[in-house]
Amino acid sequence: MNELTHLSLTDIAEAIAEKTVSSREVTEACLARIDEKQPALNAFISLEADEALAAADAADAALARGESPGKLHGVPLAHKDMYYRAGKVSTCGSKIRRDFVPDHTATTITRLADAGALHLGGLNMSEFAVGPFGHNDHFGSCRNPWNPDHVTGGSSSGSGSSVGGRLVYGALGSDTGGSVRLPAACCGLVGMKPTQTRVSRYGLMGLSFSLDNAGPLTRTVRDNARLLGLIAGADPMDHTASAMPVDDYEAAACSPDVKGLRIAVPANYYYDNAAPEVRDLMQASLKVFEGMGAEIVEVTVPDHHHIRQLGVTVRGPEGTVLHAAWLRDRPQDYGPQVRARLEPGLAIGAAQYLAALQIRPKVTQAFVDAVFAKADVFHAPTIAMPVPSIAATDVKDSPEFPALVAAMTHCTQPLNYLGLPALAVPAGFTGNGLPASFQLVGRPFAEAALYRAAAAYEAETRFSDVAPG
Repeated sequence: MNELTHLSLTDIAEAIAEKTVSSREVTEACLARIDEKQPALNAFISLEADEALAAADAADAALARGESPGKLHGVPLAHKDMYYRAGKVSTCGSKIRRDFVPDHTATTITRLADAGALHLGGLNMSEFAVGPFGHNDHFGSCRNPWNPDHVTGGSSSGSGSSVGGRLVYGALGSDTGGSVRLPAACCGLVGMKPTQTRVSRYGLMGLSFSLDNAGPLTRTVRDNARLLGLIAGADPMDHTASAMPVDDYEAAACSPDVKGLRIAVPANYYYDNAAPEVRDLMQASLKVFEGMGAEIVEVTVPDHHHIRQLGVTVRGPEGTVLHAAWLRDRPQDYGPQVRARLEPGLAIGAAQYLAALQIRPKVTQAFVDAVFAKADVFHAPTIAMPVPSIAATDVKDSPEFPALVAAMTHCTQPLNYLGLPALAVPAGFTGNGLPASFQLVGRPFAEAALYRAAAAYEAETRFSDVAPG
């Protein structure tokens, strides 16, 4: 592995800023890694090598002129191919939008570019961000860098594969039911689903406007904190983006401390049908926290089976509204799994949908009261089973498909309805040699507390130092 591509985002940004390495050298190293690994991983839909190299040269020239570097000056990134850039094709992983060219740029992409980031291309994804495994009938399934016979997790599959495979230093994904956390978990990464409204969604392909979140996937906690700090905050182009002040997430990640921290663990729901080896890894992670001075507190969470159903009741109609015309006029242009996920939304009535929205604040408050009256953060598996194979999950729209989706998203989906921040953190490896992960959940807008706790665990275990070949 090229030494440059092995460095973390923050390390490579510092090296470029201090001129110990040039942005061109770094970009060339990433492009060489992509050339080597793309045939096996299928992480990219599009690659903009010449443009990236020209941007790298411009970044180096700016430093040579004495300009002050931004926090991502000259650092190559790539993003899920649903983050719009004006004048550039954004396929959304679909046949229907294979040639779609937006006329505006996502606020998140603009903010990263303003910090100096380079753009290497569009990353593969589940079609229209629908699918927790990473299958795509139009661009081919993305593959796990730890074992290409296994899923990456979805729908931000290319984000997980490219960052986990050391092709790029970080990537943005989207999370409507786990689509940042699932690929982070499957690919051994840190992945943040921020508080609902924490990050602007202007210029992102929508799936469910009540549940969608933009969030970063990175190799380390500090990398993740830096990216979230750059993209979070109010946006005049998105009236739903919160005006709450943005905490210094990177400072929190650089101040790891869990002494006296109360960590809640669930007595119900999250370990339903969990694989024994996942349970063992979760217990081992809690032992690490205890050893650093944290207190473990058992809690009973409100009925999450009901919460899951409420989330489905919200996501179904919202997705159907966005896709109604295409489902009517171009149903054959959807993959069978995507149609199987979207079409049931047609059967959910307005009264059910509005009731699910109306009760949402009350349900969220009940969870907050049950958990955070006793603890500071909540700890649970991200995925309660070992990472499955592509063959075992590529069942098209067969009768077993809904149960597979439910198993994969069991621990992530309820938190989207609750709107709470959730950070996926690597927690070792299961017997199949693939990563496992827990998620830390916090009160609304408590992302800094999650980063501080996760950074302490990362420093103790060093799982972020382990990379696939």
